[in-house]
Amino acid sequence: MRETPLGSGARVLSVIMALAAQPALAQSQTTAPGDIVVTATKRSENLQSVPVSISAIGGDALSKSRATSVDSLVSKVANLQLSGVVGDNTPIFSLRGVSMSDYSLNQASPVATYYDEVYKGNFALLGVAMYDLDRVEVLRGPQGTLYGKNTTGGAVNIIAKDAKLGETSGYANVGYGNYNRVDASAAINVPLADTLALRVAGTYSRADGWFKNTVPGVGDLNATNEYGLRTTLHYEPSAKLKMVLRASTSFQNPNNYGIYAQDAQGQRLGATSDYTIASDVTQKRRARTFSLSLNTSYQLSDKVSLVSVSSYDYGSLDFLEDSDGVAAKYLEVDYGDKARQFAQDLRLVTNTGGPFDAILGLYYNHEKVFNSNSFNIGNDQDLTGDGKVTSADCVAGVAAGSFMACKVMNSFDQTKSSFAAYSDLKYKLTDALTLRGGLRYTHDTGSQSAFVSNAVGVEGTLVANLIPTTSQHFTKDNLSGKIGLDYTLARDNLVYASISRGYRAPSFNAQAFFQPSEVSTAQAEKVMAYEIGSKNRFFNRRLTLNLSAFYYSYSNQQFINLDPATAAQTLLNTPKSRIFGGEAEINLRVNDAITAHAGLGLLSTKVLTGTVGGTNVAGTQLANAPGLTFNFGPDITLIDSAHGKLSLHPSVAYQGKQYFEAFNRDYLKQKGYALVDAHLDYDAPGSHWTASLWVKNATNKFYYTSRIDLLSGFGYVYNHIGAPRSFGASLGYKF
Repeated sequence: MRETPLGSGARVLSVIMALAAQPALAQSQTTAPGDIVVTATKRSENLQSVPVSISAIGGDALSKSRATSVDSLVSKVANLQLSGVVGDNTPIFSLRGVSMSDYSLNQASPVATYYDEVYKGNFALLGVAMYDLDRVEVLRGPQGTLYGKNTTGGAVNIIAKDAKLGETSGYANVGYGNYNRVDASAAINVPLADTLALRVAGTYSRADGWFKNTVPGVGDLNATNEYGLRTTLHYEPSAKLKMVLRASTSFQNPNNYGIYAQDAQGQRLGATSDYTIASDVTQKRRARTFSLSLNTSYQLSDKVSLVSVSSYDYGSLDFLEDSDGVAAKYLEVDYGDKARQFAQDLRLVTNTGGPFDAILGLYYNHEKVFNSNSFNIGNDQDLTGDGKVTSADCVAGVAAGSFMACKVMNSFDQTKSSFAAYSDLKYKLTDALTLRGGLRYTHDTGSQSAFVSNAVGVEGTLVANLIPTTSQHFTKDNLSGKIGLDYTLARDNLVYASISRGYRAPSFNAQAFFQPSEVSTAQAEKVMAYEIGSKNRFFNRRLTLNLSAFYYSYSNQQFINLDPATAAQTLLNTPKSRIFGGEAEINLRVNDAITAHAGLGLLSTKVLTGTVGGTNVAGTQLANAPGLTFNFGPDITLIDSAHGKLSLHPSVAYQGKQYFEAFNRDYLKQKGYALVDAHLDYDAPGSHWTASLWVKNATNKFYYTSRIDLLSGFGYVYNHIGAPRSFGASLGYKF
């Protein structure tokens, strides 16, 4: 297959990088508006001084743009995509073309998600997180040194606001929108003593489903019904000791997402328009999380501190998917996932003030998962002709090899433990030149036990044991690392180059249903990354320009392959692929009334060696890897007077053509599209009262977020689609 070139976009990027390497103009010594301090390198540093490709978004900006779900991040970060195949707040991220083409709830994405330095690997642990935030950091590229396994693509850090000593403050916001959407959020910060402060924050949202159901008495799909609550205690008895204890919980119980089903000609099944559906499933989606974490920092000396992050998480996720998108019970899939996790990170951090500094750490993670799945096939089919559906019909289905009138159910326990020792070092060779590097040794063990799959009748009677009880295990040792140089050209101009290696642990197949050969373990996934970049400020810090270019050698990408004829699913590795591309991010302050931000992502991906279902896929593009992503948003102050401040914030996010599977079939791709959002904000005099009007997907663009070929086995293409236009208003008060 012909390779897709980057073309003129790459030439533009190379020209910009060449210009960025020139000496900067004289810079002001004042702090630029909008500076963000990040902890991406486990230290508090200005974003512009960190030699890593990072997008950082402040919590206030996220709140005002109504980025209430992690799904919203894709429209704000170049080269970040997600698959919505298992519903809202359970994203399968793709970053720079590194993705997880698997919708199993036992899996861990190669783009790791962290909440306040705590890794959340399993889907059941994610919950509702995007409220009362300080910021979100998206780290591109393998993060195998400081972050460890399952970061071959990168990491998403979600950082909540801390409780502040000696301060009484808070806010409350309420809003209403179409689909009868109601939103409420609030937080209060109170000092309990000179050394102790408490912060309590919460959020609640509910909305009718935007996928209108034509079946009488059954609710609309893609609804919203969720809350989150977080309590933070900040204890600082001395200048040496700081402790932050966080406890949080969340609950989601909406009508589940709907499937957009199409026949071989692309025509809808069971519906009359894009946003209507005929679904007979009444069971709601149910997701609950509990988490507890303690972050302790103790200053051992003026130059060395000890940091400990301890955490415990529990989560459960259950939903019945109406997988055929029609009122008949032709195919429905029942998902169940329960997970518990304990993690401990312990590290020494030096801040010598001299040329050499280091982070030395130990990490332990233990996760236990119970996973259950059920393929409910033709559960309204009377195969025996006796006027009712019983186990006898399942017996007839099994005999015919179709499993009609059966529930094909599997379940298993999964346990994974991970131990790591890591280092991150930096040495200033000169005042301008710094050498950085680090290594991480990881020892992983995993077991999938009591795996069994049975065909049962609709009333639960055993008909056939399809996969006898079995177990499988893995033990994996890995050494990841990074080495790089960065050079300060001027006070606000930095160039860097690095070589890094990322690692994703082996995975167990959760989608084995019909035969023992489906029970398998995917090999460890690895990425060797080569990257150059620059971070720059020009024109008295009015213009910030951050650039990066990279090349990846991608080995053993893990993905699930579905045989459309038999519905058998196997967990495979693509032996070798390559990715190259780049990003450019710009922030411009025209004057006090007008600022703008933009991001550009370019990708070229290619499978070099790989076979799927006996077909050679060498030369195809990787799934979930559009060649072009772009976002742009100006912030315009329309009025700023004694009567208050009125500002307008439009934005557009474009995503180029992408495929969702290994074969690059044209009828399963998504063409390029743009989403337009906007919000109009009013801040009253005194800055206590605020009001906002907002709209998302203003042009009501129709687009797919995932697509799966089920034509041969079930006669349709399974699709998820993005949300249509939504709009509303909100009112807030802060003190």
